[in-house]
Parts: sequence; structure tokens; C-alpha cells
Amino acid sequence: MLPTIHSKQPNAGTTIFTVMSVLAAEHNAINLGQGFPDFLMDEELVALVNAAMQKGNNQYVHMNGLMLLRERLAEKINSLYAATINPETEITITPGGTYAIFTALTTVLQPGDEVIVFEPAYDSYIPTIEINGAVPVLIPLTFPDYKIDWELVQQKISPKTKMIMLNSPHNPTGSVLSANDIAQLRAIVKDTGIFILSDEVYEHLIFDGLRHESMLRYPDLLERSFVCFSFGKTYHCTGWKIGYCVAPAILMTEFRKIHQFNCFSSNSTVQFALAEYLLHKEKYLQLGSFLQTKRDYFSRLMQQTKFKALPSHGSYFQLYSYDGISDESEKDLAIRLTKEYGVATIPTSVFYKNNTDNKVLRFCFAKKESTLEEAVNRLIKLM
Repeated sequence: MLPTIHSKQPNAGTTIFTVMSVLAAEHNAINLGQGFPDFLMDEELVALVNAAMQKGNNQYVHMNGLMLLRERLAEKINSLYAATINPETEITITPGGTYAIFTALTTVLQPGDEVIVFEPAYDSYIPTIEINGAVPVLIPLTFPDYKIDWELVQQKISPKTKMIMLNSPHNPTGSVLSANDIAQLRAIVKDTGIFILSDEVYEHLIFDGLRHESMLRYPDLLERSFVCFSFGKTYHCTGWKIGYCVAPAILMTEFRKIHQFNCFSSNSTVQFALAEYLLHKEKYLQLGSFLQTKRDYFSRLMQQTKFKALPSHGSYFQLYSYDGISDESEKDLAIRLTKEYGVATIPTSVFYKNNTDNKVLRFCFAKKESTLEEAVNRLIKLM
């Protein structure tokens, strides 16, 4: 008699990002689906990694991350957000932003807890909540501007509400939190035991002169928050899978209890390199304008098609409506575009638990100009 597995994720299949990337490879399609740059990262950072490796920095660093890296992150946070963060007790280096999110949720959630999640939502949020026996309370962002309906949030708050999850700049929509959003959030969580998980992996990819409203700016929000970041998104090296989490010491102590029995220690060589590279502030301060230029260039190109751009103020992504082009579902059109026109996208419906279909596709514009040009040349044929 063989052992039987009782799946903790019985309804989970292969992630759409893998499905579309495989399909893109099969059909030699341009992959504007998965969120990764196709241009080279900075040679200086590559050289710093090589140097760190040659110096012998290839063994475990501290479980919580290289202290020099944490110290420089604390300096960066203070410079950007005027927050005083203790690098010893309030920062942990993680193997990627998604890992930091998983660990933060696992740290606080108990069976039966409720977590407010705004949809469309990054695909790891809901499965991680459910793995921990908690219940996602789903609130749709208003279409087509993808703003938060705070009155609805207030209605959904219950004695079981353990956490509110935020993501700004937002994947997949490119929307960002405003000062009004922060005011509403502060009012809702005041005098409650509600935690906040803030996914800020695109913190520097923010456009149009807007300010990134990080939880780190607000002491009353930070005291109840896990704030998650990604070096991969900042430095065009998503395959490195390295990020970090910032939280008050009392929360971080519990976070590290989960972390130590999972990965224990993140890539050491890369941490040495990043600690040196962080001294170049201009590299992350100029990132927003660099990606905005790509967004705007892609937008101008897409005006030659019948796709209609929805506002994007941050991230790697812009949503485009095809209402009026086709009556197909988002998934069907995304597959057909890949097979017949050689351009892979992501159907936005996959970011909703009930597959809400607004006739919108997600495009990644963090690509070389030549890549974007060729993609649009192919999409023009869809008339």
C-alpha cells in the first residue's frame, strides 16, 4: 500500500507565467508576459559579484543577512523615508520578494484568520494565505482605474481580520497608493490588532512625478507592518532571487523563526556585491525615469494598434484593453496572440480568484526598444 498525499493546494495548477513562457518558447514568440528585462544588467554589479567570489566570499553569511548589506539598507531607508531602522533587529535578507511575503504571512496567520486581499492580486498571495489555513477576503479594485474602495474595506473588516495586504506599485495594474489611500488606511487600522503586509518590490519603478507611499514613511503603520522588497526588480537581475523584509523587531523576531528553518541563509556572494553597489544611489534614484521612458515608448508604439492603454504609474507593466477588438476571453486571446502573432502576454483574469474577465491583457515593457518594436509590428496585424 502506497502513501497518499492530501494536497494542500488541490486547485493549484502550473502558474500562468510558466504556461505562457513555455508557449512563447514553443512558438518563437516575443515574451511580453513574464516580468523580466531582456537587456543586460550593469557590468559593474556583475564585476562586484565576480570579485566577491574570487575573494572567497562563497560560504554562509549570517542567517539574517550580511551585516554590511543590512547597514547600508538602513541608511538607504533613512535617506528615502526618514525612518530609523535597526539593521541588527529589523532587516532580514531573503531569497526573493515572494519568499519574504510567504514568510511574513506564515509568521502571523493562524487557521480561521481573515486577510484582506485586493484583486487583481499577485498570484502567490491567496495560495499562501490558504496554505496557512486562513481565509482570503477578496476586494476588487475599481475598474478601470484600479483604485481601492475604502468604504468596502471598512465593511469587510471583522473580528477575524488579521491582516491587510497592499502592493504598490501594483502588479499587474501599475496603480500606486496615494496620500488619500494612506489616510484611509491609517484610520481603518488605528486601535486595532490588524497587521499590514506591504509588497513594495517595485518601490523605485514609479512614474509621472508621483511619490512612493511606503509604509516606512509612517511610524504608526510601520509598527504593524512587514514590508517586502526585491533587489532583482531594482537592478534588472530577477533570476538572482534576492530580496529583504523590514519589520519592527518584535515582528522580525517571529519572522526569523520561520526563516531559519526554511532557507536559513541567502546567497552570500551576491550580498557582498550588493552592499558595495548600494553606495551608488543614482542607480536606484534614476530607475523610475528609465522605466517611464520605456513605458512611454511602448505606449506610442501601441497607438498603431487597436489596443487601448489603461493608466500605469509604476512597475514593469501596463494593462491594455482589447474591448472592441475581440469577444474572446482574456486567456483565449492571450494564447492565440502567442500562437498566431508571436507575442506572449498575460491575461489579467488569472489575478482574480473567480477569473474576472474585463477584456484586458498585461504587457511587460521592461524590454529593449527593438523587442518592443518587433512585438508591436506583430500586433499591428491584429485588426
